[in-house]
Order: sequence, then structure tokens, then C-alpha cells
Amino acid sequence: MDTKDVLAALAAIAQESRLAVFRLLVQVGPVGMAASKIAEHLDVAPSSLSFHLKELTHARLITSRAEGRFIIYSADVAVMNGLIGYLTENCCGGIPCGPAGCGTTPTAQ
Repeated sequence: MDTKDVLAALAAIAQESRLAVFRLLVQVGPVGMAASKIAEHLDVAPSSLSFHLKELTHARLITSRAEGRFIIYSADVAVMNGLIGYLTENCCGGIPCGPAGCGTTPTAQ
């Protein structure tokens, strides 16, 4: 990901409702969820949800597909992983992380 894409993604999820939508779509996986079900699950007004879905789509964090008369939204896991990779690519200054993650001492081999 380039810096412009990272900034767009971070700006999109830097809002409570959009973050909740994105996290819900990550949880449901590739099967996705219809907008009406998202609104119901998160108790968000459909008109407000429409705006949030547009913002997340514009940032490429979610995708949509038609299924019959419904639009199904899914998290774009590749973009999410790209964002995480961008944020962590220089983690620990190149020093390998320990088994418990960053900030821990690597185990002796």
C-alpha cells in the first residue's frame, strides 16, 4: 500500500460507526452481510449506514456484490492485511520479535 491509500483507510475507520461496520464485516468473513442486516445488527439508521458504507468502499476496505435484490458487503481482507503490513513493516527496528510478539526478547536458539 502507498501512503495515500493508508491515509484513506485510516481516515475511513477513524469514526465509531464505520469502525463498527468494518469490524462486523471482518467477523462475518467472505460471506458478507446485506446492508439491512448490518443496520439491524449495529442499530444504525439506514440513511446513515449508506454514507458509512460509501466511505469504507471509497477507502477500499470493503467490497460489495449483488445477490438477487440485495447488495452484500464484505471486508476486503487483502487491503486490511496490506494496511497492517504497512503499519508494522519496520517493527522493532529489524530485530526479530519474541514468541509473545513485539517488545519481547527473542528466545535463544
